[in-house]
This record gives sequence, structure tokens and C-alpha cells, in this order.
Amino acid sequence: MRQGVLLAVAVGCVATGVGVVVAEQRPPQTGRAAGAVVRDLTAQEKSRLYRAEQLLLRACMREQGFEYRPVPQNPVPQAREFPYVLDDVAWARKHGYGSDIQRELTRVREEDVNQRYFRSLPADRRAQALRAANGRDPNGVTAHAPDGTVLQRSAEGCQSHAERVLYGDLAAWFQARVTLDSLPGIRQGQVMGDPAFGRAVEPWARCMRAAGHPYASPAQLREDALPGPGEPALAKRKEIRLAVAEARCAADSGLARTAHALDRTYTVRLNHQYRSALDTARRLQRGALPRADEVIDDTR
Repeated sequence: MRQGVLLAVAVGCVATGVGVVVAEQRPPQTGRAAGAVVRDLTAQEKSRLYRAEQLLLRACMREQGFEYRPVPQNPVPQAREFPYVLDDVAWARKHGYGSDIQRELTRVREEDVNQRYFRSLPADRRAQALRAANGRDPNGVTAHAPDGTVLQRSAEGCQSHAERVLYGDLAAWFQARVTLDSLPGIRQGQVMGDPAFGRAVEPWARCMRAAGHPYASPAQLREDALPGPGEPALAKRKEIRLAVAEARCAADSGLARTAHALDRTYTVRLNHQYRSALDTARRLQRGALPRADEVIDDTR
């Protein structure tokens, strides 16, 4: 888990909502029909948690003698990830591989008011601000990631204070969040390692060769074919042409369909494997919603 929370928060990188893309089936429980889907929080509920955390950070930092301004949850809403293959032709036609979005993200980071404020502080005050945000001792709470990595963070500081106010049990929230934040990477590795994915890449590669782009896989294309420095308009046209070809071949070859099906399959498996962390995260999030509303109401 990244240290230097003040800097991370300043560009909106500390996400309150735990991203679980598919809810799994559960055994029968009292008051719930057998096989009922466990509902994740809605986007609106996650936004309430995020806003409350930002407001708690602001209040805590002010108490410590520092400024902090809440930052948007999604400062560049058009940003998207395509972990397996770019499969949205309209998005590709507009953004290519997202070089324009990367530039916008860089601009947002460079112009962030909290970053500018932090950089304006004398060196001793910067150190104090980091301690106020992150705490003095980085070994306060410990979590174990699915790959065995041990992660630690301070139980002190404004970031931990905000999460403790919202979720109550900081250690349980930290462990659940570390586990669930690891799952997308695990899932993507499983999908791309599945023989069905490998077989589906072959017709995609044939489609790309027919379009004049001889790449064996989307991964190779990203490594070797993205436009380098050059005349901006020409580079952008090349980027868009490649991206649109990739997206069209993803649909025509069936690779996109296979990737989405495998992603759903491995999501369900991982949600079952890590159901305890999923249940803990959702329980803590639901318990935090009334407290989040109180925090938000108090600032109106």
C-alpha cells in the first residue's frame, strides 16, 4: 500500500469504493432466497463514501494546521481500461489508445491545488504535513495480499482517521481492501493465461494482418506499435488507425466476446475464493453509509 497518502489523495487516487465487478451466488441465509445475488454498493453509494472521506480528510488536516481541498472522484471521466483487447470502436476512434487522456491526467496532477500547496511549503512544514496525513509510524496495521506480500500502513494520521470514522474497524477494512484491490490483476492474469483466450487471439491476429497490421497479440501491439514522438497530428492519426483496427478485429474475430466471458467466469471464482474479504468490505461499507451521510450533512 502506497505511503505518502497526502500526495495520493491530492490527485484522487485513494478510492473509497471497493471495485468488485460481479457479485457471486451465496448459500441460503435467513431472509434471503437461495441463490440470491449479493448486491454490491451502487455507484451513488460509493460516491457518498468517497465524498465523506474527502471531507473528513479536509477537517482533519485543518485541525493539524494544513490546507486540504477535496478532489473529484473521477477527474477524467473518459478514462477507461481495456486489459485484454481494445473493443470499443467509438472510443478508439475518438481517443486512439488514450494518449490524449494520459496528457489530461498529467495536467490534472500538475495543476492540482493540493500538490501546489504542498510544494509551496518549506521543507520542515512539508515533512509535518506528510506526518499529519500519513502518521508517524508506518507499521500500525498489517494486511496480507493474496500473493503473500505483507503490506503495512500507519494507524495514525488523517487518512487512517477518516477511514476509522467511516468504517470503524481500520484493520479489517485495510485487510479487505488490500485483498480486493489485488483481485483485478489476478483475474486478468488468469484470463490471459487461459487456453481459450490464446485460441481466440489467433483469429484476431489474422484479422489484423488482413488490415495491414501484423501483430500476433494485443499485448505485442501495445509494446511495439504505439506511435513514438513525432509530428503530433500524424502520430495521432496512426494511433487512431491502429486502435480502430484492433477494436474492429476484437469484435469480428470473437476475441472480445471470449475475453468478456472468461472475465466473468474468473470473477465469480475469485469472488467465491475471497468471499470473506468481499463480505467484510461490503459489511463495513454499508455500515459506513449512515456515518458518511452525517459527515456530508454537517458540511452543508
